[in-house]
Amino acid sequence: MQTRRPRLIWLTVGVALAVIVIDQVTKAWALATLQPRIAAGEGPVEVVGSWFRLTFVENTGAGFGIGAGFTWLFAIIAAVVAVVILRTATKLGSRAWAIALGGLLGGAVGNLIDRLMRPPGFGEEYSGPGQGYVVDFLQLPYWPVFNVADMAIVGSAILMVVLTIRGVEMSGRPRVTTDA
Repeated sequence: MQTRRPRLIWLTVGVALAVIVIDQVTKAWALATLQPRIAAGEGPVEVVGSWFRLTFVENTGAGFGIGAGFTWLFAIIAAVVAVVILRTATKLGSRAWAIALGGLLGGAVGNLIDRLMRPPGFGEEYSGPGQGYVVDFLQLPYWPVFNVADMAIVGSAILMVVLTIRGVEMSGRPRVTTDA
């Protein structure tokens, strides 16, 4: 088991890095392509009618507009989550949990990069680090606009629930149940 742990740490970090790169590249594309289009009043690009659109949003909060104005708090939470995941990865014995935690880490860091590197959202004043907006550009009906990092976070959360329900322990050992 000990010889597997370094590989699982690297798997976690590798998944996280892949998510971060894809997230940041797609956000750069959205900034270069979609932001000018939306600013010019042209509207979103309909990929699959009104079911899937590409648009541009400067998100200073979380989904559904929750927490706008508390960008700094989301930056702190993402940093704490990243540290906890990295510490947890040293105890992993399960490849599936390494993938799930890597996706969560990549998503958290992808959005944290935005919050640390971008200016505050439109109409907001800069009041310190961690105030930047997150680039969101994928739109489904009746759902907030999101990005690749958000997809990784949600996908990882779903995988974690499935692993928990199926009894897969982070350690890689089968869950011991006692019949009473």
